[in-house]
Amino acid sequence: MSTFTSLIRRAPKRVSALVAIIAAAIIVPAAVFAWGPDRKVYTMENPAQEVTFNSITNNPDVGDERNFVRIKEATPGTTYTDNATLEPGKVYEMMVYYHNNAATRLNESGVGIAHGATVRMELPATVKAGVNAALAGNISAVNANPKTVWDEAYGKNATNADIALRYLDGSAKFTSNGAVNGQTLPDSLFTTGANLGFDSQNGELPGCNEFAGYVTFKFRVDQPNFEMKKEVSTDGKTWKDDTTDAQPGATVQYRISYKNTGTTQQDNVSVRDTLPAGVTYVPGSTLIANSVTGGKYKSTVDGITTTGYNAGSYQPQGDVYFKFSAKLPEVAALKCGTNSIVNTARVTTTGGYKEDDAEVKIPKECKPEAKYVCKSLSVQNITDTSFKFTTDYSVENATFNNVTYIIRDANGTEIDRKTSTAKTLDYTRAIAGKYTVEAVINVTVDGQAKSVSAPDCKKPFEVPAKPVAAYTCDSLAVTRLDRTKFRFTTNYSVQNASFKSVTYIIRDANGTEIDRVNDAAATVEYTRSAVGTYSVQAVISFTVDGQTKTVTDPKCKQPFDVPAQPEYCPIPGKEHLPKDSPDCVKTPETPVVPPELPHTGVSDNIVAFLGLGSLIASIGYYVASRRALS
Repeated sequence: MSTFTSLIRRAPKRVSALVAIIAAAIIVPAAVFAWGPDRKVYTMENPAQEVTFNSITNNPDVGDERNFVRIKEATPGTTYTDNATLEPGKVYEMMVYYHNNAATRLNESGVGIAHGATVRMELPATVKAGVNAALAGNISAVNANPKTVWDEAYGKNATNADIALRYLDGSAKFTSNGAVNGQTLPDSLFTTGANLGFDSQNGELPGCNEFAGYVTFKFRVDQPNFEMKKEVSTDGKTWKDDTTDAQPGATVQYRISYKNTGTTQQDNVSVRDTLPAGVTYVPGSTLIANSVTGGKYKSTVDGITTTGYNAGSYQPQGDVYFKFSAKLPEVAALKCGTNSIVNTARVTTTGGYKEDDAEVKIPKECKPEAKYVCKSLSVQNITDTSFKFTTDYSVENATFNNVTYIIRDANGTEIDRKTSTAKTLDYTRAIAGKYTVEAVINVTVDGQAKSVSAPDCKKPFEVPAKPVAAYTCDSLAVTRLDRTKFRFTTNYSVQNASFKSVTYIIRDANGTEIDRVNDAAATVEYTRSAVGTYSVQAVISFTVDGQTKTVTDPKCKQPFDVPAQPEYCPIPGKEHLPKDSPDCVKTPETPVVPPELPHTGVSDNIVAFLGLGSLIASIGYYVASRRALS
């Protein structure tokens, strides 16, 4: 990659001389300056392998290329630096160095050529007193990495007033070894940017030192400063620049003065006075005094209080004065107490504008002003249907009477109205729907009734629809505990209602009600002693909105019976068994077999015979005795 020195050697003498002068002027000690973005850096020996701008850190002519924006006073012998103190009336020159750091060998393939290359300056129009303003330069290309690099030089306003930086038309020039050398850059340099180039200002810039160059331009520091003053007089003789007292309906005079205290001529100096409400301009009263009138007041056209008055151009130390009359408000248009009437004058120049005002104080004595304000309304939900309205209000120099609460439905139709002498009101609305309530403050002022409300004193509220109550008797179960004792168990469902009790209705076989049992439990025990066939029906009682409702169902009706008392077994030890039980039988006795006697022969038979004979004789005797009795 060729060095910048060789570029100068190869360039024509006219260009070489110019480039050499600029190069010598920009060599400054190394320092840390404001530039960006943070990016990859290169050296002259190792250039970039892509299009990138001002990223070489050892350029023998400019040093670190990231510091590529410089400034100097535009007089012979001055040197470009990164900082300058800007003095009004002087001309300064800025320089922006640009260098596509891509290696030379990349140009042939087109990879090293920057496309859409531009330079853009950010030059503030005005610098405030004491401010060190940034003067920024930006170099961009559509295929550069990064696409834009920037650097800043600084110009400080050391005066106690604003200064203006004014570009000298046509002063932006190229310094280059290419055909663009000496060409003027367009004014887009300060807006959207101006094209860079080598053969022409076409935005195409090859990589390497011989295609680098400079853009320089000049600007003038002006201080378009001026003074202005607004004064008021009640007699046209004594002028006050702050406050004066006057009576209602009086005519006062206003005076506005302007003087150019800057370093440059100010053109189209415009003077305008804005009158406050209630103050009216006196037609034909405007007078002007300046160098044209010989310093004496002369009548001029109206318009100073409407569109304003163009007073023309003024060299440094030039001045102009205006006077006009205005009528103050009548007493009826004033408020009680001291009325402050302030009107403001504005003088506008090409360097900006300044304002000053004058105050007229007008007294008005009257009774204390009645003030009554409805500040806010809040709605508190106590229950679904009950609410508490709370109103905050203030009343001064009036008598508070009460608060009227106006209730409207969703269509805005008034449906109710309540009045409270307190700040709160308990309100009940049973019908479901969306509503609004508006609080109206009622007061008495000088014997007259007055009312006031406010947007913050109107609030919505809603009565939700009541949930639908549902209650069913789902089933009834009858459990026999013994012959005459039973357990009745009822199952039921309930929603949005309260269970109260169950009534069990007992009917005989003919359907006639013979008993009724009510219990707060779903399960009861019931005794029925009389033998027979019966039915039981469960009737559920619920409470809905304070009312008792009942419900039953065919599933909640069941039969039961009380059987006859069974006959029990008379056999001792089996009395617990039914008489017809197979087990109710007498257990047969087992005969006892005597032991065998010894055989004795005939005597045994005789004894047996005698025994039998005795038995027969006894029977015969019994029969004979019964006949004798007969």
